[in-house]
Formats: sequence, structure tokens, C-alpha cells
Amino acid sequence: MKKLFALMLALCLMLCSAALADNSITWEEVAPTLEGAGIEGQFYTFEQIAVKIWIPNGMSATELPNENYIGYFAAEDGDAVAVMYADVEIKNLDDYAVFVAENGGANVETGTVNGLPCITYEFTSDAGLCQVCSFTTEAGYILEVAVGPLPDDNAKMGAGFVLASIQAAE
Repeated sequence: MKKLFALMLALCLMLCSAALADNSITWEEVAPTLEGAGIEGQFYTFEQIAVKIWIPNGMSATELPNENYIGYFAAEDGDAVAVMYADVEIKNLDDYAVFVAENGGANVETGTVNGLPCITYEFTSDAGLCQVCSFTTEAGYILEVAVGPLPDDNAKMGAGFVLASIQAAE
């Protein structure tokens, strides 16, 4: 069983790496890997921004840290998924990518997730390495989905699943 899981993990990492090579990824590309590995979760819809995001089982909605947050999900081990507005005066992704790169963001890239234009980047917080996917909203705000901390490849794979799931709500 451990060998099967290791094989599925390797397959997922290759799939995510290949999809991100052209800076585009879709949920349909990664969902079969989740199902094959028996990893379960559910989609949460954020009505105010018309977006839905897959959250793994074991993470629970918690109190929002401040008014910029739309959702915050945490696991007992400290892993978290945060959905929030960026508190900046920037209204487009190109300018935001420059801002992020100048303020500690690493591996800043533009792309699309499920057809939605975005930038992705990594940053190190007090908790550790986090991955972020940022979008603009119809109202002209920057929306961020951050996943972390990411202490190992397994955590990075989980973050990739969450970020690949971001899509327009039906």
C-alpha cells in the first residue's frame, strides 16, 4: 500500500509540474489523481465572490482573523487555507505581480487556473513556506488563496490540489 501511495504521489507531482509548465491547470487534470489516491474533500462556495474551492477533509472552517478574510480553514496539525482580499491599492494582476516580487514573494508566475487569469507565488511567513494564487475580482480587488505551511513535498502536493480547484461557482 505504501508503494502504491508513493507511486500516486510521484504521478501527481509530475502531472502538476507538467500542467504548470505552460502556466495553466484545470481541476479536471488533477481530480482523477485525488480519487485514485483516496484523498477526500469537498467544495466550498463563496457566494460573495462567486468562487468555489476544494478543501480537504480534516480542515474545518474557523473564525476569520480579520475583515479582509472571506474564509479560513485549519487542520489540527497547523495546515491552513486562507481566502482573503489583499490589503493593497492595486487593481490588476500585472502590477500586483511586480508588487509581490518586490515584497518578498518568490517564484512569481502568471497563468490560469480553470480559465481564471492569476498569479502564483510563494512566501515564507512565521509559520513557514506558503503557496498563494491571486486573482482580480469583478469589483477590481485582488483575491488571494493561500495554503501553508508547506514543510514537505506531501504538503506541497496538497496545496497544489487546493489551488488547482479554484473555479467560478456554478
